[in-house]
Amino acid sequence: MKGIILAGGSGTRLHPMTLAISKQLLPVGDKPMVYYPLSVLMLAGIREVLVISTPVDLPHFRRLLGDGASLGLTIDYAAQPAPEGLAQAFLIGAGHVGYDSAALVLGDNIFHGPAFSDLLAEHAKNVDGCVLFGYPVTDPQRYGVGETDADGRLVSIEEKPAQPRSNRAITGLYFYDNDVLELARELTPSARGELEITDLNRKYMAQGRARLVDLGRGFAWLDTGTPESLLQAAEYVQTLQNRQGVQIACVEEVALRMGYIDADSCYRLGAAMGNSDYGRYVMAIARELG
Repeated sequence: MKGIILAGGSGTRLHPMTLAISKQLLPVGDKPMVYYPLSVLMLAGIREVLVISTPVDLPHFRRLLGDGASLGLTIDYAAQPAPEGLAQAFLIGAGHVGYDSAALVLGDNIFHGPAFSDLLAEHAKNVDGCVLFGYPVTDPQRYGVGETDADGRLVSIEEKPAQPRSNRAITGLYFYDNDVLELARELTPSARGELEITDLNRKYMAQGRARLVDLGRGFAWLDTGTPESLLQAAEYVQTLQNRQGVQIACVEEVALRMGYIDADSCYRLGAAMGNSDYGRYVMAIARELG
C-alpha cells in the first residue's frame, strides 16, 4: 500500500496564521501538524509516502521531512496548484500509487487511540473496494455521515444532513484498492468546482464495495481547521503527553517500534534535537528499546 498526505489548501479559516505558512506546518503541541498524519501511515505499515501541497509550501515540507530515509521511509512530493478537491490527490498521485492500493490521509486530521497500529494493519491488508473510518459525534449535521448495514457495508453517505441517519462522521482517512485511480479519473467537478471525495466513495458504495470501520470508545479524532479546534488539539496532545510521559505521533519512535530504523539511528535523530524536550524523549526511547 502506498500513502498520500494531502496537505494543500490555503487555510483561510486560520488566517492570519496561515498567510505565510501552510496550515499543516503549524505546531500542534510540540511538533508540526504533518507529523500526525505521517505517523498514521507509518503505523499502517506504509513506507512510501507522497506529500501533496501547494507549489509555494512544498519546499518547506522538503526541508522538514527530506526524502524520509532517516525514518526508513521514501517520501516524495507533488504540487497541487489549486485546491480542486480531495479526490484530485489520486490524479496527482497516480504515478506514485502505480499498481498498489492506496491510503489517503488529510494533513490536518489527528488520530489517537489504543491498538491503532493493529487496527490499521488489519484493514490495510488486501483492500477490496474502499475502507472508510467513522467516528461518533454529537453534531453529525456538521459532517459527512455514513450509514451501514449489519455487515458494515456503506448504504448511504450524506453531506451535512439536516436529519442524519447516523452519528458516524466520516474521518479524513481512506483506504482504497487500485481501482481508485480509474474511478477518480471518471469524476466530474461538483457545483463548487471540486472533485469530491464523497462522489468517489459513492462510486464504491454503488458497487457494494465500501465499508465503514468504527473508531469507537477510547479513540480521538481531531480536525485542526479552525483556531478553536487547533487549540483544542494542542491541549489534548499536551495533556496526554504530560500525564502519561509518552509522545503522540513521535515519528522517530514510530519508525523504531515498526522496525524501520534501529536504536542507534533513532538516538542520533534525537541527539540532533537534544536541546529540546522532544529530542531528549527520542534519545530516551532509543536507549529503552535499544
